Amino acid sequence: MEPREAAPALDALGDANRRAIVEILGSGALSVRQIAEQLPISRPAVSRHLRLLKNAGLVSDVPDGNRRVYQLREEGVEAVRAYFAEVWGSAATRFRIVAENTAEER
Repeated sequence: MEPREAAPALDALGDANRRAIVEILGSGALSVRQIAEQLPISRPAVSRHLRLLKNAGLVSDVPDGNRRVYQLREEGVEAVRAYFAEVWGSAATRFRIVAENTAEER
């Protein structure tokens, strides 16, 4: 996933519950039940959020008996990181250039 392809992931992260799920999964793979135990929302709501995060490329799941275990997708997380590095990196460069070329006003 390229930095410019991060739009679906960024859209998915626009929701506080989905951001919380991503933070929770940062510590490792978990089932829906394990995630729901850490949030003030129902298991069906967690499942819906996970489905959206999966469609956005941020999480993947594997079957484990009669449950599914979710984990962060390295490619999805990297695309978001690369997007912000590109955006903020060029903004920081422009800011530095302006700061270096602006006379101090007194």
